[in-house]
Amino acid sequence: MNNNIELLAPAGNLEALKIAILYGADAVYMGGHEYGLRAKAKNFTPEQMQEGIDFAHKHGKKVYVTANIIAHNEDFEDMADYFREIEAMGADALIVADPGVLMVAKEAVPNMEIHLSTQANNTNYNSGLFWAKQGVDRIVVARELSFNEIQEIHERLPENVTIEAFVHGAMCISYSGRCLMSNYLTNRDANKGECSHPCRWKYNVVEEKRPGEYMPVGESERGTYIYNSRDLCMIEYIPELIESGISSFKIEGRMKTAFYVATVVKAYREAIDTYLRSAEEYEAKKGYFLEEVGKASHREYTTGFYNGKTQVTDQTYTHNSYIRNYDFAGTIIDYNDETSMVTVEQRSKFSLGDKIEVMPQDQPSYQIQIKKMWDEEGNEIESAPHPKQIITFKVDKAIKVPAILRKAGK
Repeated sequence: MNNNIELLAPAGNLEALKIAILYGADAVYMGGHEYGLRAKAKNFTPEQMQEGIDFAHKHGKKVYVTANIIAHNEDFEDMADYFREIEAMGADALIVADPGVLMVAKEAVPNMEIHLSTQANNTNYNSGLFWAKQGVDRIVVARELSFNEIQEIHERLPENVTIEAFVHGAMCISYSGRCLMSNYLTNRDANKGECSHPCRWKYNVVEEKRPGEYMPVGESERGTYIYNSRDLCMIEYIPELIESGISSFKIEGRMKTAFYVATVVKAYREAIDTYLRSAEEYEAKKGYFLEEVGKASHREYTTGFYNGKTQVTDQTYTHNSYIRNYDFAGTIIDYNDETSMVTVEQRSKFSLGDKIEVMPQDQPSYQIQIKKMWDEEGNEIESAPHPKQIITFKVDKAIKVPAILRKAGK
């Protein structure tokens, strides 16, 4: 069994990158302002990218930079220079999907590690062998594969080529993101990072000779005609993921908040470490891990294609809303050893008497009750209603900062 499992987290901005590292990620993936597939994410300026890479390396972690667009002719003009800049910053790998982009990368930065994006739709061992011959060091397999298919690919690949796979987050209704709906309906190119997510919209059918007569979309024995997929969650399948040959567990979510990243990364970190320490303990705590990961905003969960072709239960037909059991209450940004006081940057309202859950970086979460608190001027207050309001209150135990605070929803 491979015990060297990498937990790979999304970094849509510098805050999320640092939180991912502090809460247990072994590596993060980020995008600059060019060539990535998350145009709506804040992404990174060169200065932020350098700061993020330096922060990760300081903590012994890695950073992978996305360049996984399906490129057009004009995209190649400054690409080689961009890759050389990323290499000079110390990035650990490039993530690419397009053969032309791969060719530029191999010529411009021949010593950089290259990861093949899931956008390349690697669904079989022959295409995996093809990409290995082109100098790819890691293959991010398509989301549409089962455990058995991934294991067969792993067994046929050269030993120096590793497999990465998504284990958590949003699913796409097209093969690994190859979707034209956004282009057609909103003129926004999904493969250039501008997807408008029309798969989440509600649809009815209108017959051309009956304008204004809206008929609900149904389902036949051949499949569903509703597009809204549930979110992937494989935290109850850590043994199967490892046994199939996946060495990097990837969490989707460069559009997600630092709160989401911290919650999901911490849950998977605990699950992976627990299994590697004791399979029996992991089995006993599966329910706990699922509950923990569910404290981040999410759609209903599915195991995707890992256990075979998707079924009727892997889509949501009636709504596109999220499950939000917990709110991001704030971030502990300072702890005073002498007074046991914490300084908190508030993110959502809480008041005296409220029970708040503290989520430390490397310890189990625990609950506290707010008995007294003060504003930035030292005035005693009853509630903290203002976004990013700075407040202080006392805690019972020392805590490493930053630390996330969350509050159960109503």
